[in-house]
Amino acid sequence: MRIGIDTRELSGRPTGVGRYLRELLARWQAAPACAGTELVLFTPDTRLGASVPAHGPGARATWQVVPGAGGTVWEQRDLAHAARTAGLDAFFAPAYTAPLFTSVPLVVAMHDVSFAAHPEWYAWRHGVRLRRLARWSARRAHAVLTLTHFSATEIERYLGISAERIHVIPLAVDYHDAAPAAVEPAPMTPVVLFVGSIFERRHLPLLIEGVALARRALPALHLEIIGENRTAPRQDLVALARSLGAEDAVRMRDYLPDAALELAYAGAGVFAFLSEYEGFGLTPLEAMRHRVPTVVLDTPVARDVYGDGARYVPAGDAAAVADALVALLTDRAQRTRQIAAGDAAVRRYRWDDAAAATWAAIAAAAGTRS
Repeated sequence: MRIGIDTRELSGRPTGVGRYLRELLARWQAAPACAGTELVLFTPDTRLGASVPAHGPGARATWQVVPGAGGTVWEQRDLAHAARTAGLDAFFAPAYTAPLFTSVPLVVAMHDVSFAAHPEWYAWRHGVRLRRLARWSARRAHAVLTLTHFSATEIERYLGISAERIHVIPLAVDYHDAAPAAVEPAPMTPVVLFVGSIFERRHLPLLIEGVALARRALPALHLEIIGENRTAPRQDLVALARSLGAEDAVRMRDYLPDAALELAYAGAGVFAFLSEYEGFGLTPLEAMRHRVPTVVLDTPVARDVYGDGARYVPAGDAAAVADALVALLTDRAQRTRQIAAGDAAVRRYRWDDAAAATWAAIAAAAGTRS
């Protein structure tokens, strides 16, 4: 069996989707159940194409460089041609869209449909392109993979995909190449951490306002923001912090490599992620894995994913955000209870389970080829 995979998200500075794909590939190559399969890893990045994938008792991976810029034209013209001529049994697209002009059975991962449910959060041209390609890709696919039952319902509603073609496969945080998470709880340091790409729906202005209010009780408190600002129109978070008298308390970095990111989690006193719309929301679980008490916005999907593992605050209430931050940084009993609840939430998710379920969906699609 030959499975084609779009690996663009592994290039450059991999974040959510790149890390997701990296975990799947590592486990498929290690799993004896995947033996006898060749993974054809398509990339426009010659640096990836020159690397040698790890091998194990499972699937064998080979790179195929498809020259081009790696954008939509590359996907729909160059990648589609490569997929048509590679003798594939199935093709896995890990990030919303897939090459449409090929008869190879497709499996598409659709992590959320915020672009369809809330088009106001996207620049016009980008939003139109993403909505059309994602809808066509989902309708063309043999199976659509998503992360929660909430997202499955959204895909059915906004993309018109029947429920029986949607597979719910959660993510996990037991990374194959990460150092073991700290056994001891995170220190009660006055550091609030946010990790993730910055979108309007993640309400960084609310978090900055909450931190500014919390500094009245904890003057040494500061906020670490790690993630690329992708808001449109662009939110000037530095100017906001300055207007609140907290400019010196906020540090922003676009990206950290894995080792440095692990240290950022380990050094945080509390984690905050005030998103009103997520397909899953992985970074709060990463914080819980490091035994960092976590504050999130109170939404149905957050309740589903984190259970009691997070402290919930209502939307738009900066005072509630400040109160939660201060409590988890100063009240040892509350902090201990929240960390224990986070431990229980993390244990629900394993990458081996996600990889096995994803592999089963791809194998089923490949079976239709014959």
